Amino acid sequence: MPMYQPCKRDMVVVGFEGSGDGQILDLESAVKDGVLGGVDGGVVGSGVCEKLDLSKMIEELDLCEVPTVFICPISLEPMQDPVTLCTGQTYERSNILKWFNLGHFTCPTTMQELWDDSITPNTTLYRLIYTWFSQKYLLMKKKSEDVQGRASELLETLKKVKGQARVQALKELHQVVSAHSTARKTVIDQGGVSIMSSLLGPFTSHAVGSEVIGILVSLALDSESKKNLMQPAKISLMVDILNEGSIETKINCTRLMETLIDDKDFRSEIISSHSLLVGLMRFVKDKRRSNGICHGLSLLKTISLHQEVRILLVSIGAVSQLVELLSGLEPDCLELALCVLDSLASIPEGRLALKDCSNTIPIMVKLLMRISENCTQYALSILWSVCKLAPEECSSIAVDAGLAAKLLLVIQSGCNPVLKQQSAELLKLCSLNYSDTIFISKCKLTRTFQ
Repeated sequence: MPMYQPCKRDMVVVGFEGSGDGQILDLESAVKDGVLGGVDGGVVGSGVCEKLDLSKMIEELDLCEVPTVFICPISLEPMQDPVTLCTGQTYERSNILKWFNLGHFTCPTTMQELWDDSITPNTTLYRLIYTWFSQKYLLMKKKSEDVQGRASELLETLKKVKGQARVQALKELHQVVSAHSTARKTVIDQGGVSIMSSLLGPFTSHAVGSEVIGILVSLALDSESKKNLMQPAKISLMVDILNEGSIETKINCTRLMETLIDDKDFRSEIISSHSLLVGLMRFVKDKRRSNGICHGLSLLKTISLHQEVRILLVSIGAVSQLVELLSGLEPDCLELALCVLDSLASIPEGRLALKDCSNTIPIMVKLLMRISENCTQYALSILWSVCKLAPEECSSIAVDAGLAAKLLLVIQSGCNPVLKQQSAELLKLCSLNYSDTIFISKCKLTRTFQ
């Protein structure tokens, strides 16, 4: 019987406190040198070893980088019960037993036939795995407790300070809650939302308001908190900050306002603000700040569900501005913009504005079957609204832009049956202005992909 030879998997490159990062440790030396701490708990601490569950630590840590020697070659997951075969290779017990149960009598790594089918618990490796994860776990817990403690301290500080000291405390709290879920929970549990809300009002500086809004966006707000934040003075401050803040602050404002609007107790008159709508349109048109466009359009989509807002949007020229914006948008933003235009097309003022915009029909025809089924649906709905308003004038423009051929593509595609039906109805509407021969010639696909 061949003598067991230690393989490279019995060596590990890990950095323990006190061992030096990247030092190569063999398992036997690691125990002798006290890296493991032994059963008496030199590293982890006396009495802690018995309380920590390895599987729980592995699950909660969810580390991306784990020393290779800790990984089972079969599952590629950290081992919790390592056992060694006669070939010297180590595996997770449950994984190697499954391998055997499948009728394999070889070593999965080397594919050597096993001259001895016994498996030996690798207690040294287990202790090394346990200690490594224990150190990481306890460090994580300590950092978590430190973060929670700091969040509590900052909340207490905010109750006492004013001026620049308040701004600095808010900046730090903003950073903490953005980075740590435990800090967010602490802020909520200790009444932090109420404290933040109390800092918003007609006399709040933009420096304070920007940080407060950044913090609130990171928190899970209950219905009562949302109701409190929907006070006109607070919404007015958010609108002012949206119009004048940095790109990050503008994005936070749109996200927070969208959260509030989604609440069942929301009243549409709160956002029926000329200043808000003008600010949002300016925001979505700012090509220098393209990372904020989708957030602005998302808020526009949400508020356009309210008829009072739709009328206001049309009155400030949003229709023509959004139509001109379409050609330069990414697919996600494009879908949002089309959704807003479709909402505006549901009111007479919106349909008239779409008809009067010279680019509406050519752009909508171009977007059919071009981006996504949702985009096709919105574009088709808008075309139907416009062509229905002025059949002779608009149908002629649409057909000349290649609409007939595009509609045939939709009808023959595998898309939603409702879209096919709408396409057929619009095709019929467009054909009324032409003789059969001329209309058939208009249906040729020569212009479809131009």
